[in-house]
Amino acid sequence: MADYLEFSGLTKTYPGVRALSDVSFGVRRGVVHGLMGENGAGKSTLIRLLSGDQSADTGVIRIDGREQVYRSVSDAFAAGVVVIHQELQLAPDMTVAENLWLGRFPGRFGVIDRKAMRDTVKARLDEMGVDIDPDRKVGSLSIGERQMVEIAKAVMVEARVIALDEPTSSLSSRESEILFALIDRLRAAGVVILYVSHRLDEIFRLCDSMTVLRDGKLAAHHPKLDGVSRDQIISEMVGREISNIWGWRGRPLGDDRLKVEDISGPRLRRPLSFSVRRGEILGFFGLIGAGRSEMARLVYGADARSTGRVSLDGVAVAPDSPGASIHAGMVFCPEDRKHDGIIHGRSVEENISISSRRHFSPLGVIKPKQEADLADRFIQTLRIRTPSRRQDIVNLSGGNQQKVILGRWLSEQGVKALIIDEPTRGIDVGAKAEIYDILYGLAADGMAIIAISSELPEIMGIADRIIVMCGGEKSAEFTRDQFDEKTILAAALPDEAVVKAAHS
Repeated sequence: MADYLEFSGLTKTYPGVRALSDVSFGVRRGVVHGLMGENGAGKSTLIRLLSGDQSADTGVIRIDGREQVYRSVSDAFAAGVVVIHQELQLAPDMTVAENLWLGRFPGRFGVIDRKAMRDTVKARLDEMGVDIDPDRKVGSLSIGERQMVEIAKAVMVEARVIALDEPTSSLSSRESEILFALIDRLRAAGVVILYVSHRLDEIFRLCDSMTVLRDGKLAAHHPKLDGVSRDQIISEMVGREISNIWGWRGRPLGDDRLKVEDISGPRLRRPLSFSVRRGEILGFFGLIGAGRSEMARLVYGADARSTGRVSLDGVAVAPDSPGASIHAGMVFCPEDRKHDGIIHGRSVEENISISSRRHFSPLGVIKPKQEADLADRFIQTLRIRTPSRRQDIVNLSGGNQQKVILGRWLSEQGVKALIIDEPTRGIDVGAKAEIYDILYGLAADGMAIIAISSELPEIMGIADRIIVMCGGEKSAEFTRDQFDEKTILAAALPDEAVVKAAHS
């Protein structure tokens, strides 16, 4: 059987970097094909070429034997290609139904048939097992819910080729299972699925075949996954052996450094109290909607809290003010780094130095050499992969963007506490190990760290202690010697009977 989707000799160069170099492979109809590689390996570039967002310097893409020439994303869409990016492409001020029908609203003589539009979307969402009101504004949805809306869009247009870029990075376990069932149905219908993920468990569960990219080149192509091991894939991705990705190491813990007392606010069902010691990494785990990120925003002051007190080294931090938190020595790396973390259109240098300018720029006069020296220091210390400090941050991989954000906050003077939400979301295995190593180093220097993750293996791998949240409140707490995957997961489930059984 001939390949239905074929990449032949694709090469793409950006200023200072060759993102793809003579990449060729094919995927057959009705196959789920995994695409893996470290951040910066060329996966995103390949997806951009497939989507029509950019054009290759050389090489062609063929679908069903026909060479595709895209002048825009619309051309690729018309050819039956739908790409669901990790950074979702939805209109936040429009409803779910409007987003799913955007550009092809049903109706006659310029009058939109809103009932037909809504009914069709409701029926399709019900078929998918997704409980989302078609009349809700997309901006009010969680990241996980928005992801499901994007997937529903691809299903509605009956796409022939669907590329999913880290589709479960923001989904709960239940939403992931819905997605997996949907992928199975699409495979049976003959759709080509290109599945980009850093989660090996998902790759081996879903995919029939796989391609690994490294440094913009084809590192491996597996027409079948029989006999292919996890260790083999990791070695192909990074070009070296990684035996223990978590690399946890114990360290002396000091007195309480960050103390949170009876805070309450949006999405927290009950007041929450906890403390983090000097040198401790306190992990927060829970399913999407459990209140973990909301807790972090309340502690940091990004959202107004109704009650409670936050203190650092015994000194109260003024509420509802990120500026006051930064001044006191508490910094925050948010879950959605694309929206809330990086400064778009600015260089790596500017993204690192923006918070520290006040320390070496008196009267608002920027000192370019000091700013450049600061950026160079953190580029080297954090091993940020960038052609230069002047590179636009949007051109960096997700892992390197995360390092830039860390560099920004570490350049602050007197940082005592770090809150990092989904520290390695959408980041490859090699960059994950580097970020964990950075966190361990900060903890060893006495910093109090709160790490929030929806990946249970990650939080068990890096934390000294775990607090589990469920339904907007703390449901359990575990020291490292008590870590047990089933028990922790049971505490995160909304069924109270299950939680009680786990502790009986």
